[in-house]
Amino acid sequence: MKLHKAILFLLVFTFFACENKTKDTTEKNREQKNSINKSEIETTKPKYDLETIVLTDENAVEFLTWYGEQNPEKKVLIETKYGNIEVELSDKTPLHRASFIYLIKKRYFNTTYFHRVVKNFIIQGGSSDESITMKERKNIGKYLIPPEFNNTLKHNYGALASARLWENNPEKLSIPYEFYLVQNKNGAHHLNKEHTVFGKITKGFEVMDEIARQETDKKEFPLLNIKIKVSIIN
Repeated sequence: MKLHKAILFLLVFTFFACENKTKDTTEKNREQKNSINKSEIETTKPKYDLETIVLTDENAVEFLTWYGEQNPEKKVLIETKYGNIEVELSDKTPLHRASFIYLIKKRYFNTTYFHRVVKNFIIQGGSSDESITMKERKNIGKYLIPPEFNNTLKHNYGALASARLWENNPEKLSIPYEFYLVQNKNGAHHLNKEHTVFGKITKGFEVMDEIARQETDKKEFPLLNIKIKVSIIN
């Protein structure tokens, strides 16, 4: 009788031991699976929410560095009623390139014009007198870009460069929203290391020259709006 009880006890003990072991293994597997899923989520989750981020001087450099790594495009198309201009951005100015691509993908430039025209000097774009342009700037954020001067990037004919404020701007920080193209065939080399050159025209020089011939008022604004549409060339 005692032997039967001993065997019964051993069987019960073995059953509960196996059951607990199974539970422990199941819980461990579940924890490992949850850990893997959490890791996968953290890996695939973007560092920034592109729908909600507002750029400032404090976060712009870090954001543009990250954004540039995710968006390596360099070829850009500027469409106007006078024809198209193709531009190639430089890898030597990563912050300016990333900012330009970001604004293109936000469709900011599509609300703007070539708003300043100076024959035999430059044509400047990226602004307009429409309220939607200022609204878009507010939504994207107020930020400036540190200069990225490079001895191989100069104000030659067809150079793409960033506008900036000249007063109270000793660091020569760039305005991200406005750009210009050098229309003088001899270049505009007095602006070297004053404004950041971050690209160049590869096609459509004649379109730039035609825009430069348009009549302006005394403040260098074209009498007729020259709307632009900017997109990325695949």
